[in-house]
Amino acid sequence: MRTLCTLLLFCVWFGKAEYSQAAKVDTVNTYSASMKKSIKAVVITPDSYTAGKAFPTVYVLHGYSGNYSDWAKKMPTIGQWADAYQQIIVCPDGQFSSWYFDSPVDPSYKYETYVATELVNWIDEHYKTLKDRQHRGITGLSMGGHGALYLAFRHQDVFGVAGSMSGGVDFRPFPNNWDIAKRLGTYAQAPEKWEQNTVINLVHLLTPNSLALIIDCGSEDFFYRVNCNLHDKLLERNIPHDFISRPGGHNWPYWSNALPYQLLYMRTYFDRQK
Repeated sequence: MRTLCTLLLFCVWFGKAEYSQAAKVDTVNTYSASMKKSIKAVVITPDSYTAGKAFPTVYVLHGYSGNYSDWAKKMPTIGQWADAYQQIIVCPDGQFSSWYFDSPVDPSYKYETYVATELVNWIDEHYKTLKDRQHRGITGLSMGGHGALYLAFRHQDVFGVAGSMSGGVDFRPFPNNWDIAKRLGTYAQAPEKWEQNTVINLVHLLTPNSLALIIDCGSEDFFYRVNCNLHDKLLERNIPHDFISRPGGHNWPYWSNALPYQLLYMRTYFDRQK
């Protein structure tokens, strides 16, 4: 799988090497009616965007303590992959520690509603997108990996393909970390909220081939074990998915290497929908 992906990536990149990156990177102000505030996002349109055709869209989520600008700043080559795979890339803001769900204890955090509904609608209204689940994907790193799978599992009418890189796909082993208790209450006080909102406990929402999935986590990552557990649970439920692991930790060198594979996987999925 990795050898094939590497070959395909090389072929696509070689075809693009004759000219420089032409993707356009914009910072836009979107609006969340549920939270009654403006929220920034980065939108990357590919080189041929002005040609008039509509494009598939991939939402790429940041991790804990990050923001909407992380991917564009820390992986400046991201525009090259928007060009290579001819897709619009949207990088939303997840407000430092939202974990991308609607907090049951803090009404100012409704980031499931924002990303899966309000932002998707805003992007579809303002850009030339293919407005169906078959041409809409979502992925992310760490907290964003949890968010991408969480939103895709719960909104299969919105997203047809989803990925995760070093995702916090089961945060129950980490009850004191990353402000999760601020969003859900402490595990001791509200264990049911933790059980209901962690990705690994949402696998029951899937049926075979209802959602295309690619999951990637480094073998030295502190989330490696929970990702392996999710992989095993998907196998047990007969849910097809790609699972990638290689040496690496929880850091930007790993994610910068992982994202092109995720975008290639999504491009392949989009092409199959024609």
